[in-house]
Order: sequence, then structure tokens, then C-alpha cells
Amino acid sequence: MKGRNMTRWRDPAKDPRQEPRSNLITAEGAERLRGILDHLSRVKRPAISAKVGEAAALGDRSENADYTYNKKELNRVIARIRYLTKRLDELQVVDRLPADTEKVYFGAFVTLEDEEGEEMRIRLVGHDETDTTKRWISVDAPLAKALLGKTLDDEVTVAAPGGETTWLITEIAYRDPQG
Repeated sequence: MKGRNMTRWRDPAKDPRQEPRSNLITAEGAERLRGILDHLSRVKRPAISAKVGEAAALGDRSENADYTYNKKELNRVIARIRYLTKRLDELQVVDRLPADTEKVYFGAFVTLEDEEGEEMRIRLVGHDETDTTKRWISVDAPLAKALLGKTLDDEVTVAAPGGETTWLITEIAYRDPQG
């Protein structure tokens, strides 16, 4: 059992997992996490517990693949429930628009244009809501940090793996959390 969860050593000063994350989340994101937690607690955990019970009733557990698999799955679900419960307690739900909607803040939909004229629309959301398919980026991401507090027609330069990229803010919009 010793060393089971060992990973390679990382310098804590350079480890990206040690960077502080903001505990902000949109109202929709918090509702989605609560829905996942509810589904895991009320549906998935009881179903897997029943499967574990049925498999255990068959006899010898050491050679029972069904029991072993379902027990591991149950432990994963319990760990996820524990994580979501703790995380939801830590999160601060942002359920109102900022006072100045002319500037980029948390929850903003921002349209950017690069030097070639290519447009990209992103949304600044909490770490738990990031979604690359929707282009929702974490408010802790370098691009998001560079955008915070900027206004329409401001230029933002961000260091990227391919070199520095300059973006022009062409639109800032917010969705009303109440409606």
C-alpha cells in the first residue's frame, strides 16, 4: 500500500496545481454543480450500492470481478460527492451584474479580434465552469487576468506558447443572472 499514490516530485514554487484559484462561480454554474451532486447522491450512489450488495451476496469476494469493479466505482462516486460538497461550501456565487457593465469583469462575454481580423468570443467564468467547447475560460487564466478591468477598444497583449498575441476588445456583454 505504501507509495500507491506517489507521483513525481514537483517544486511547490513552480507547481501550477499550487496556484491559488478564485472561488467565484456563476449562479448557473453553482446550480449545475448542485444538480450533479444531487444526481450522485440520490441516484448513482444507491444504484451502485445495490450492485455491490448483490455481488457480495454471491460469495467469495476475492475472485468476484463484479464486486471489485462496483466497489471501486462506489468509492469514486463517494469521493466525488465529498469533493463537490466541500467545493460548494467554498464557492462564492456571483448572482448580480457589476456596477460598471462597460468594463470586463467576472461573467462577461468578451469578443476579441486579433491582428489578422479573426474574432473570438469568450466568457470569463469560475474554475469549476471552464468549457473549451463553449470558450468559457477561467477567470484565473492569463488571458482573463489581462482582460479584467479593460473597456471597449482596449488592446490586450498576452504571452502564449506561440509568442505574444495582441487582442482588441470589440464587444463586452453580460447576461442578466436574474432573467
